[in-house]
Amino acid sequence: MFGLRKDGKRIKTIDPLMKMVPHIMKTRNDAMVMMPYDINCKGLDEYIFAKRHEDNIRLNYMHILIASFVRVLALRPKLNRFVVNGRVFKRNNIQISFTVKKTLLDTADETTIKLTFDGTENIFEVKQKIDDAVMENARESAVNGTDKLAKLLTVVPNGMIKIAVGFLMWLDKHGMLSKNILEVSPFHTSLFLTNMKSIKMGYVYHHCYNFGTTSIFVSMGKENYQPIVLDADENTFGVAKIMKVGMVIDERICDGLYNSNSLREFKKYMEDPYVLEQKLDHKTEDQE
Repeated sequence: MFGLRKDGKRIKTIDPLMKMVPHIMKTRNDAMVMMPYDINCKGLDEYIFAKRHEDNIRLNYMHILIASFVRVLALRPKLNRFVVNGRVFKRNNIQISFTVKKTLLDTADETTIKLTFDGTENIFEVKQKIDDAVMENARESAVNGTDKLAKLLTVVPNGMIKIAVGFLMWLDKHGMLSKNILEVSPFHTSLFLTNMKSIKMGYVYHHCYNFGTTSIFVSMGKENYQPIVLDADENTFGVAKIMKVGMVIDERICDGLYNSNSLREFKKYMEDPYVLEQKLDHKTEDQE
C-alpha cells in the first residue's frame, strides 16, 4: 500500500513523461509493443555441438535463450521493471516463468515453473537450474506451489472463483498480496516464456497478463531455412537456419532506445553463447 510492495521498490526519479505514461496506458494490454526477432542458428548449433562432443554437456535452444535473458536483465535493469497502479517499480530479483507439459499428449496435464536468478550465473548454472526444475515438475504426480494455489482457488463454485480472483487483483494493485502468493504466482515474473518450437509451431505474439507484474513475454518459434544476404557489395546470397522469436514488451518500463539496445545484447548472446560461460562479478543496479 502507498507504493510499497514485497516484490519490488518504487522508482521515483524517472523522466516526467515516463511517469505520466502509466496513467495514460493503464493496463499492460494498452502498452504492449510487439516485435519479431530473427536468430541465425549457426552459432547456436555450433556451440551446442561443441559442448556435447567436447564436454558431454547437453544444451538446447531454450537453455541458451533463458541464459541470454538472465544476462540481459542483469546488465540492463530497466528491462526488469514493472508497473502497478500507475507506479513504476524495480524488481527485487530476476525471475523467468514457463509452462511444462508433462507429456506431449492432448490429455496431459501442464504446470508452470518459475525460476529465480541472482543475475551472476553462467550458462551452465542456468541450465542446471532449468533441468532440475523440469525433471522435478514433469512427473505426473508432481504438484508444485502454483498447482496448489490454482487448486485452492478452483474448489469453490465459479462465481466464488471470480470473487476470489478479483480480491487477489485488488490486493496486488495496492501492494498487499502476501509474499507466499507472490513466490508461487507465475504471473509475477520478469519474463514469461512459451516454447512453441517444442510443439513444432511458429512463434506467436503472446499478450502480457494484466494480473501480476510480467513486463516481457517471449515466444520461441520452430526454426526454418531462409535465404539471406551474405555480402551486399558482392551480391552474394545463401541459406541459413533461422529461429524467429516473438517479443511483447510493456513500453511503460523503459524508452525505445534502451529497449532496442537491450534486445541487441540479447541477440549477441544468442548468436555467440560462449560469452555466457563467464560468470558476472556483479549485476548492474537500477536507480532508486
